[in-house]
Amino acid sequence: MISESSFEKLIVALDLDSEKEIEKAVKILSSKNVKFKIGSIAFTKFGPQLVRKFTKKNIDIFVDLKLYDIPNTMKETAKIIAEMPAWAFTVHLKAGEAALTAVRDEVEKIARGKNIRKPLILGVTELTSSKASEEDVLKLVSLASKTGLDGVIASAKEASAIKSKFKNLKVVTPGIRSVLDEKGDQQRITTAQAAFSAGADYIVVGRPIISKKDYLKAAEEVLSA
Repeated sequence: MISESSFEKLIVALDLDSEKEIEKAVKILSSKNVKFKIGSIAFTKFGPQLVRKFTKKNIDIFVDLKLYDIPNTMKETAKIIAEMPAWAFTVHLKAGEAALTAVRDEVEKIARGKNIRKPLILGVTELTSSKASEEDVLKLVSLASKTGLDGVIASAKEASAIKSKFKNLKVVTPGIRSVLDEKGDQQRITTAQAAFSAGADYIVVGRPIISKKDYLKAAEEVLSA
């Protein structure tokens, strides 16, 4: 039996090019208080209105665009995302201290001024589709901590070290697979239970759930592995 709290730590990546299927997945899984990630595929095809459609229904949406640009461009984009209002969004930590600080300040200002919930600002370390050392990841995580971000995106292999050194940061872990799932293009993967044991606050799961016919059953299988 999967606990309700486990579902609340699950972020389902809506990497689908069918709005009908996206709505179906959200309808089925939102009853479990699952959160949803809208990344570059769905955002490019359906635009900000897709995010707003769900946030109006008080569904938590994680906008994963991995912002990486000059400080002003990142700041202005973050402002728009905050006003949607997203539950969380991503920035590339490699954008540097000035850009990350500008984003943090702008988002805090917007949240105060409009009296809305401040979205979590999550810094991307190294993609789980690439090989990376723990040292490389922790160097980027230290920048997230220094600039006052809320958390980082990192594999479960680094989660324990991050939680040990940076207790103020949330860890969101992608690259989750059950033992039966295909690895696909992922390199640094693990199971849901292993990720939680390592200290992950949330896990992000896409294909192992959305490629299946029964979304709820697939989510239960992922969480139990």
